[in-house]
Amino acid sequence: MAFPATPVVPYQILADAVLVVHFGVVLFVAGGLVVVVAGNRLRWRWVNRWWFRAAHLAAIAVIVVQAWLGQYCPLTTLESWLRVQAGGAGYARSFIEHWLRSLIYYEAPLWVFTVAYTAFAVLVLLVWWRFPPSRGSGSGHEA
Repeated sequence: MAFPATPVVPYQILADAVLVVHFGVVLFVAGGLVVVVAGNRLRWRWVNRWWFRAAHLAAIAVIVVQAWLGQYCPLTTLESWLRVQAGGAGYARSFIEHWLRSLIYYEAPLWVFTVAYTAFAVLVLLVWWRFPPSRGSGSGHEA
């Protein structure tokens, strides 16, 4: 008994969904640092909530550890696998894939990313020290 071939469309949709999540992670890590600094300057109390700061620190820590171990991001690996399952090869990109890929993927040797991620993590730690998170109501700075 032969089973029908798996349609490629769900794989394409799933790959695009992973790419959107990946883009969200990039925005959270990069934008999170900007938000913490700007938020402290503008006295936004929520930017120092423990859960937000811990999630931000954990995210960059995972990225740096992966880079130092020479591993690719699991989201990149999953997305790539899904695109292969969808028959991806040539230029069969969706709108989402085309634009988000051009924003978050760059061609460079792995060591360049390792240095960049490590430097960014150091900035996150400096901001953590300069504007420590609060465990209470998340106030950090009073308005």
